[in-house]
Amino acid sequence: MLNAHNITVSFSGEDLFSGITFKLVGGDRVGLVGKNGAGKSTLLKVISKEQEYDTGTLALEKNLKIGFLKQDIDFVFGRTVLEEAYEAFTEIKEIEKKLEEVNQALVERTDYESEGYHQLMVDLSDLTHRFELIGGYSYQGDTEKILQGLGFKRQDFNKLTDTFSGGWRMRIELAKLLLQNNDILLLDEPTNHLDIESIIWLEEFLKGYPGAIMLVSHDKMFLDNVTNRTIEISLGKIYDYKYPYSKYLVQRKELKEKQLQAQKNQEKEIERTEQLIEKFRAKANKASMAQSLIKKLNKVERIEVDVDDNAVMKVRFPMSVHPGKIVVEAKNVAKHYGDNQVLNNVNLLIERNSKIAFVGQNGQGKSTLAKMIVGEIPYQGDLKLGHNVQIGYFAQNQAEYLDGEKTVLQTMEDASNDGNRVKVRDMLGAFLFGGDDVEKKVKVLSGGERNRLALCKMLLSPFNVLVMDEPTNHLDIASKNVLKQALQNFEGTLIIVSHDRDFLQGLTKTVYEFKDGHIKEYLGDIDYYLEEHNLENLREVEKRTKEEIKVAGSKSTSKNDYLKDKELKKIQNKLSKIETEIADLEREVAQIDKKLADESQYEKVTSQPDFFKKYQAKKDKIEQLMEEWESLHELLEG
Repeated sequence: MLNAHNITVSFSGEDLFSGITFKLVGGDRVGLVGKNGAGKSTLLKVISKEQEYDTGTLALEKNLKIGFLKQDIDFVFGRTVLEEAYEAFTEIKEIEKKLEEVNQALVERTDYESEGYHQLMVDLSDLTHRFELIGGYSYQGDTEKILQGLGFKRQDFNKLTDTFSGGWRMRIELAKLLLQNNDILLLDEPTNHLDIESIIWLEEFLKGYPGAIMLVSHDKMFLDNVTNRTIEISLGKIYDYKYPYSKYLVQRKELKEKQLQAQKNQEKEIERTEQLIEKFRAKANKASMAQSLIKKLNKVERIEVDVDDNAVMKVRFPMSVHPGKIVVEAKNVAKHYGDNQVLNNVNLLIERNSKIAFVGQNGQGKSTLAKMIVGEIPYQGDLKLGHNVQIGYFAQNQAEYLDGEKTVLQTMEDASNDGNRVKVRDMLGAFLFGGDDVEKKVKVLSGGERNRLALCKMLLSPFNVLVMDEPTNHLDIASKNVLKQALQNFEGTLIIVSHDRDFLQGLTKTVYEFKDGHIKEYLGDIDYYLEEHNLENLREVEKRTKEEIKVAGSKSTSKNDYLKDKELKKIQNKLSKIETEIADLEREVAQIDKKLADESQYEKVTSQPDFFKKYQAKKDKIEQLMEEWESLHELLEG
């Protein structure tokens, strides 16, 4: 399928990786691992032909289709979620257009006996056959299934992609790739923007994928559940094992131990030979034997032990000033986005030096409460910070706030003050930005390097309360461990949002579970919380929910059940259409209201024939649709 031989990529005269060789065949599920900046994303770009390589050969099978999910994507605005997802079907859309043109021509023409009309009939038959062959009659249903698997609701399908966050847009891009039936799938950090339920769905999807997969991820559980092979890039070389990540670590350790033992044995043998040479050199009758041993020694191929890249960032979160005993107090706090009540009647008391984890499904309000605490979003109720509280905040998308055109050094210097500017280079060095790395522009950094820079920048401001929302996204496994150690040593108050059990173990002493708009306190660590729920890990929370739904809804698949499902789908489709129509009409009315409020446009607008009659008709239509929507919604709930 794909054969890479002696591939070398260099930047500014230095090899990122050199002489790497590997093959990909159908059924391979490769976890591509290594430190941030080791070249994982670059290798994916080389395979996808988005980036040139300096030396070596890359041989691909003829007509091989490669899909590539990048960390950073460019999005076309103005399309709905469905329209953007349908972009995956280039050939289908082209044939759809041609079929429309042919059918239109057949309707308009009356020369039924002519050669041209006959050719149209032949074209129609050929196009219809090809359309059916490539899934033209099923692509819309497949698209909806994939989008729902990735967390989109049916009412989201007709919303503009412009209204979604970067994470949700990434899900649309992932959906497009999964719909394309590529031979090779390249995924760069696919789980970073997914909640646990979507990660579980993606795992199941990838397990059944017929082609080859190469993915970059720092989620150990995801790698173990999906991959059957691991390739590590370290110090410009690759190490290739036919095992998922955890087994690979064991094998890699055993191999290194064997290499060390073999090297020791060889060194002993070389030392003994050198002693014999010295001994024989002193005797004339043994000189020829000494020369023979020297020749033999020169031919020995020295055993080398694989070198590990042990460089890690050095993180320390210093305390600013000691705050009062109570750092955060919330009474009857609530937050809603439109009709969606995310949090309701939340009461919270956080004392100095607490170590707290926020856990729960996505959309239950974990990040929302974090943003409320740091004063980033408005809310209802009473929430106040204690005496001398100084907050450091690391947002889930913190790296996105960095200016891509600035260098690493400029980013830090611009955020520093007269008191800490002289420390900037030392701080960058501690975060593994040394030498010429500080002159790199932010836009060329990997996702993990950007997160490291964002962490480093955060340390320029003093704090005694640290709020972190999914800080491990993009960080390599070694950096995760270093960050965890730094947080364990932090003497202040820690509030952390995460679904990573390995990261949370031994880090927090209190867990707040977010569910159905409320929070519940568990006075123990993450293991205690999971034991209380009889769960092995945080993913089981999602699995349990899915199983409960399955059991509750398990009935025989009789004809009645089929008819009920069909009727439900019909109601849901109708609801979706009504919601879109209401949104369109409300937008039109809002535009008219804006013009009516403008004195310069009032006369021009109202002079149009039957203006007020049409204006009122739009408002009446909205009322009518709202009543219809309520009726259908009650029917659906019933």
